[in-house]
Amino acid sequence: MMPTLDYRRLFDALPSPYLIMTADFTIVTVNDAYAAATMIDRAAVVGRPMFEVFPDNPDDPNADGVRNLRRSLQTVVATGRPDALALQRYDVRAPDGTFVPRYWSPVNTPLPAEDGTVAYIVHRVQDVTDLVELRRAGAAHEQAAAALQTRVDQMEADLFTRGRQLQDTNRQLQQVNAELAAASAVLRAQQQAKDRFIATLSHELRNPLASARAALDVLGLDIPEHPARAVLERQLTALTRMTDDLLDAARALTGGLRTSRRPLDLRPLVAATVRDAHAMRAARTGDGPPIRLGQPDTAVTVDGDPVRLVQMLTNLLDNAHKHTPAGTSITVDVTVGDGYAEIDVRDAGPGFPPESAASLFDPFVRAATAGQRAPAGLGLGLAVVRGIAETHDGTATAHSDGPGTGATFTVRLPLTQRPVIDRQPAAPSPRPPLRILFIDDNEDLAAMYQRLLTDRGDTVTVATTAAAALSAARRTSYDLILCDLALDADNDGYTIARRLRRSRTHRCTRLIAVSGFAADTDRVRSRSAGFDAHLPKPLDPADLDQLLAAWTRNWTRPLSTEVV
Repeated sequence: MMPTLDYRRLFDALPSPYLIMTADFTIVTVNDAYAAATMIDRAAVVGRPMFEVFPDNPDDPNADGVRNLRRSLQTVVATGRPDALALQRYDVRAPDGTFVPRYWSPVNTPLPAEDGTVAYIVHRVQDVTDLVELRRAGAAHEQAAAALQTRVDQMEADLFTRGRQLQDTNRQLQQVNAELAAASAVLRAQQQAKDRFIATLSHELRNPLASARAALDVLGLDIPEHPARAVLERQLTALTRMTDDLLDAARALTGGLRTSRRPLDLRPLVAATVRDAHAMRAARTGDGPPIRLGQPDTAVTVDGDPVRLVQMLTNLLDNAHKHTPAGTSITVDVTVGDGYAEIDVRDAGPGFPPESAASLFDPFVRAATAGQRAPAGLGLGLAVVRGIAETHDGTATAHSDGPGTGATFTVRLPLTQRPVIDRQPAAPSPRPPLRILFIDDNEDLAAMYQRLLTDRGDTVTVATTAAAALSAARRTSYDLILCDLALDADNDGYTIARRLRRSRTHRCTRLIAVSGFAADTDRVRSRSAGFDAHLPKPLDPADLDQLLAAWTRNWTRPLSTEVV
């Protein structure tokens, strides 16, 4: 039987200096070689912090031994791997309190616990002061060189090992960088595919909606009181709303939701939205739950996009209407606190399990309690609410104490100290009839807009192909050209705009892009092609008049070439 090995005696007898410390750098023990090399009392240092026993030399302003050793030890604790330091000056304190210059070659090795964390660190050093001083003096003393040769060989071996470790680490970093680059390329491709999908979806959905809206407006000219017109108006509004929610939810998920923010008082915006929502609900159903509104007496100023904020609150009220039973009311409260404005929309509906609150803001989620059918809709309204709140540096949350207790949806928006600027739009000034060229490959849409604009006194020429548009532009000068962007494969709206801008006749003619492609990138591209403005489908003639009025208050021919 082999005799039991006394590891304590073995540790003390090792010729190399060793110190063992805990993971928080408290000294556990040192061997005789370490105590001799650092001139310390072994018993006096056990249980004391490492850097209390071995501080930097206060007389050396460039001393960095504590900083470098601490960094190495922290690396060992964080990675669970050994760490070696390059040649390091670290002066030690002599028994008389003075500091003696010393140079060391340290290696720190982790000792793991059973759970894999670092329990102890073995700190081994080599005193290479003699080698440093010998090299500094430039004296190659034979006897000293022979005595130091063993140490040099060991140091070279250590350096070789460290070099191999560094090579391995570099290879791992290269592999990780390659994987990150590949993942980034995939994400970029996916983002570009999403952008293309959203743009195509926007165009394909808005085109038939634009035709239907224009046809409904034309119907209103002939038979404005027909009961079917009211039905079509409500259903077309619902389709447009769902289309906008679908596109806005997609933009919110990809960070592409556009806002135009300015300081505004939330109170009149909330009051008007509540009033409009109640009136719209009553018009649809003949009745609607009352909405109780509570607001502070002083201004609630936020930096917001009024259109987006109305859309956000309308979606919250629409959600509350869907879940509010007859005979109960909806409550809207606006409060201020901790630098935020808070909008709470409460209903007395079926509520929901508290653990499902966060998921209600995910796309296509429609909450329904047991035994009840999910409400109508695509399940995108709350996703849009969260997207709008986050683009305003705010949050959207939901709360319910459980089924049968109702629900509260809360939006928090940061307050601003910037002054409110009243931007009530001025009524469009009357304008003389215009010569208009309307370019769109959708013949139904073109015919309806021709009728609408003609009824307003304009002379309208329709072109359904790029060739027909360019031919008409060569024959006649126009005051205004409205052009779709998706036309022929070879000549789209951008190409038409560039060619018109090169012609003498239409170099200064107002060009407006009218398209279902309405993303920021589409607007930038249309402006670069020569368009003066970009309006989304379906085109509202009132919006067109507002834009034309913004360009000039006194219409004359030729039109002003000032671009807004």
